[in-house]
Amino acid sequence: MKAEADFQQPIEQWASHVFIFLEIFEGEGGIQSYVKDILRAYLSLMAKQAKVAEGRSPEVFLLRDGKDCQNPFEPSLLKFHYLKVKGRSATWGRLQLAASLLQCLVWRRPQRIYCGHINLAPLVQRLCRLFNIPYTVLTYGKEVWTPLSKPYQQALQQADSIWTISRYSRDCACAANGLDRQRIQILPCAVDGDALTPGPKSAELIARYNLANAQVLMTVARLWRGDIYKGVDVTIRALPTIAKAFPRVKYLVIGRGDDQPRLAQLAKDMGVSDRVIFAGFVPTPDLVDHYRLADAYVMPSQEGFGIVYLEAMACGIPVLSGDADGSADPLQDGRLGWRVPHRDPEAVAAGCIEILQGTDQRCQGPWLREQALALFGKDALTKRLAELLQQDIPTADL
Repeated sequence: MKAEADFQQPIEQWASHVFIFLEIFEGEGGIQSYVKDILRAYLSLMAKQAKVAEGRSPEVFLLRDGKDCQNPFEPSLLKFHYLKVKGRSATWGRLQLAASLLQCLVWRRPQRIYCGHINLAPLVQRLCRLFNIPYTVLTYGKEVWTPLSKPYQQALQQADSIWTISRYSRDCACAANGLDRQRIQILPCAVDGDALTPGPKSAELIARYNLANAQVLMTVARLWRGDIYKGVDVTIRALPTIAKAFPRVKYLVIGRGDDQPRLAQLAKDMGVSDRVIFAGFVPTPDLVDHYRLADAYVMPSQEGFGIVYLEAMACGIPVLSGDADGSADPLQDGRLGWRVPHRDPEAVAAGCIEILQGTDQRCQGPWLREQALALFGKDALTKRLAELLQQDIPTADL
């Protein structure tokens, strides 16, 4: 495959790219962050090419983002279409998307559509079939891990290619939905090593959360009832065992959601409510100082990938994950961290104790950061995206 430095895509190819996403800017979450990273990488590749012809910019359709959203990419070489209108129903939005996309296909005849979510894939499949246009579907995690209904399966099966974030997500999607493994390409998550760096613990945050002289475990996750797989409850159950070895251990939980009352009650029932701090929502710019508070990042979860593990490692913080999910990629199959059965409190406790003892190479912050960024830094994402885009050029144009 060609490296980024060798990437040369004809200007007509850039002009004929069309992207379709549910939302990027009005919601928060891993998918939104990942898509923004892809767009940044895409724009950096565009900047290396000749100027896009006037009126022929790549187009981005956004179903749930409105014109008043905060889009950090405006102005740019991308042309954004915001389809959310206040006072209009979700059905109206989908009809508007279908009409706008149809008009784009008629007038622009793009050579490839990039469909940013499985929920949009049947629409993309039907329209692309009318015009014989190849399309790529982006997948992430649980949304394709179980058997889908026939229209969604067909949309995946008939896609020219599928991009996903990890080997585990690829294998789950193939097993559940009869997909050809050879047509699925990995485009992993990436971490910004410039924004997330090691540093001293913030005295102000230590005082805010009452963490003086404590060994700090940390999790960043949504606390939704539908997301108990994140493993916050498992870590709480592990705390009594961890506290026997490290009596000053505390657990800082960053995130918000309707499951917090249950988790707080569990901490009380386990006799560790004085050790569990619920910090609530923390804005992205403030996360780096919170990561630096941690002596271990702990999330025994079932992730499609797990960008938070990379964020912690970029800050030099050792990590613990589940052992049957996409975290195998950022943790490099355990070479960079501890992988344990995700619903086993005793296994979580044993791993946390090893981390807090600090004798393993995987606890060495500078080495951990270097290894994580080598495969999953922003430059690595840009290079991989260039390789995939190069593969998408029709043979006649090479």
